[in-house]
Amino acid sequence: MKGKKLLVTLAAAAVLFAGCGLKSGNTIIKVNDRKITKAEFDKKLDQAIGGSMFARMGVDMKNGQNDFLLNILKQRVVNELIIKSLLDAEIEKRGIKVSNDDVEAGVKEVIEKLGSKEQLDTILKQHGVSPAQFKRDIAEQVKLNKVASQLGDSSVSDAEAKSFYDKNIEKFKHPDQVRASHILIIANPKEIEAVIKSQNEGKTISEEEMKAKIEQRMVEKKAEIDKIHAELKGDLSKFAKIAKEKSEDPGSAIKGGDLGFFPKGRMVPEFEKVAFSIKPNTLSDVVKSQYGYHIILVTDRKAAGQDPYEKVQNDIKAYLKKQKEVDKIDDLVESLKKNATIEFVDPTYDPEYLADLVQKQLDPEGEAAKAGEKIPDIQKK
Repeated sequence: MKGKKLLVTLAAAAVLFAGCGLKSGNTIIKVNDRKITKAEFDKKLDQAIGGSMFARMGVDMKNGQNDFLLNILKQRVVNELIIKSLLDAEIEKRGIKVSNDDVEAGVKEVIEKLGSKEQLDTILKQHGVSPAQFKRDIAEQVKLNKVASQLGDSSVSDAEAKSFYDKNIEKFKHPDQVRASHILIIANPKEIEAVIKSQNEGKTISEEEMKAKIEQRMVEKKAEIDKIHAELKGDLSKFAKIAKEKSEDPGSAIKGGDLGFFPKGRMVPEFEKVAFSIKPNTLSDVVKSQYGYHIILVTDRKAAGQDPYEKVQNDIKAYLKKQKEVDKIDDLVESLKKNATIEFVDPTYDPEYLADLVQKQLDPEGEAAKAGEKIPDIQKK
């Protein structure tokens, strides 16, 4: 796919490090007349680790026991830094500049898509991205957009959009859906046990004592949700305000508890059963799930059907336009790579070297090699 997935990531996030302060001047890679230092690589790798699903799972990537995963991330980081270097040089060559107005317009567009600045701030906080870094990312995105515009027309005709709709009609069909809001008070015995252990580090707690403490916390959680439920029964207009203040689901709390429309099969069974059984503007009883205690308010329903072309044509055009821009940048990068002189000053950062390490870690006894098998080309994924 000519590195398209990587480029889509770059186009979406554009996390480039031009002009960053370097703690180490050690050059590990040369891309034409540009240098990539170990400090740049280390910073980018730390960001990749921090933003990975493995970090969210609590996996320590640098403990020596997960070198297989670490080397895959290293390959990705090297490739991203090389593409960054090539694109930075091309952007300078084309004289592309980004103004403060460009950046503010980009930020405004993101806010409009998310619904509010409050929602944007919450997402940035969840991902550990500062507002300043976000604006730098937007600036890099604007640069890529300007590069794409210089590479040719990416507009989408009515005929192209209608053809896409007709060929992908299943994408625009939807089953029965409900729109619901909820308030969640987290109450998971295992999580409560973990919290109790962390609060009593160094102390021995018997099994009976632990069980009693967990039960007590669960009782307190139930009392908390019951109090909220009683307050809401008297005035549903308070739901959004209380959800923002007290719900422990950060993703929906910021939106007043709103989960948007969802079909059957999207939510946990206990939640879904209630959501699809009550009428709009009806408050549920307290619902217990694996996550804790919920109060559900169904706000709308949508019968199974198909979105008409007129409703989705602008979204289709925006999607196809972005695909054309990504394809143009992708082709440009491939051309730049073919004509670039790339030197791995430190050969341990060569993607081929890292790929060999991954293969050996996957197959330490060489059984795959004996059988004539090859490890997939990770760099193309």
